[in-house]
Amino acid sequence: MTNSSQTKIAFFGECMIELSGDPIHKGFGGDTLNTALYLSRLTASYPVQVFYATGLGDDVLSRELTERWQHEGIATDFIENFPAKLPGLYMVQTDQSGERSFLYWRDKAAVKSYFSTSSLNKLETAILNKALDYLYLSGISIAILDDESKIRLSTALKQFSDAGGTVVFDNNFRPQLWSAAHAQYWYSQILPFVDIALITEDDDVLVWGEEESVAQRCLRFGCQEIVIKRGCEPCKLIWQQDGEYQLAHVAAESVANVIDTCAAGDSFAAGYLAGRLTGQSCEASAQKGHALAATVIQYPGAIIPNEAMIHLIR
Repeated sequence: MTNSSQTKIAFFGECMIELSGDPIHKGFGGDTLNTALYLSRLTASYPVQVFYATGLGDDVLSRELTERWQHEGIATDFIENFPAKLPGLYMVQTDQSGERSFLYWRDKAAVKSYFSTSSLNKLETAILNKALDYLYLSGISIAILDDESKIRLSTALKQFSDAGGTVVFDNNFRPQLWSAAHAQYWYSQILPFVDIALITEDDDVLVWGEEESVAQRCLRFGCQEIVIKRGCEPCKLIWQQDGEYQLAHVAAESVANVIDTCAAGDSFAAGYLAGRLTGQSCEASAQKGHALAATVIQYPGAIIPNEAMIHLIR
């Protein structure tokens, strides 16, 4: 879509201050940010530019987040700053099996105002100028917005898709943010513009039930590439090639010592996209996704040290 020699991908969503561990450690995380950061690391030696679009405040924590993202190679050109707002906050609690639960403080988070600006925000301007090739968002990206902002987001997605941009959607569903019926309605508005659908099977059932399969629904909405994430079970891939749909299953990697499953799906998405953006097949990309997720869940927190995944970076 762009005339640049680089592939440019923007992520829209929420990143929050993360409190985890005992004693408490301060970090940061959020589904789209996790994926953006891991993708930036994996493609550091490739002509891929990762952008993050979100709303932040004008406070020390917001400045710290921006600086840390820039240190990870993430472009922050699309951040909107709202001086009266702050980043959201969450605390992670992990049980003995590595499963996590969350406590959130996000009601007045700055990102909720991103599509409430009086003029075009920075992401909308980039879309208007055809400055991006890919745009990534999740169910959480939609859920945190009020309905007027959701309409504005869907309008931007349509404009981006109509201009030839590739939309990537991860269906992450959080029942504490909205009802299944509300999510189903807005997913229906978004999916017609989605090219690559990254669908967590359990979340899909919570939103849609089981009358129609994930694959049937995504194909009905026109998705060209579907990745069905199934935890430790093999993921299911469906993609179009030479006018026909192909099907494959790719096994997950076995992990003996699971420490924290936080960001497992987000890191899988990053590995998968890293593969696809650097010319790898759907199957090879899924293997890359599984390999990264298997590494991430052996460390506490959403973001693991860069040196812990250096074996996956080429």
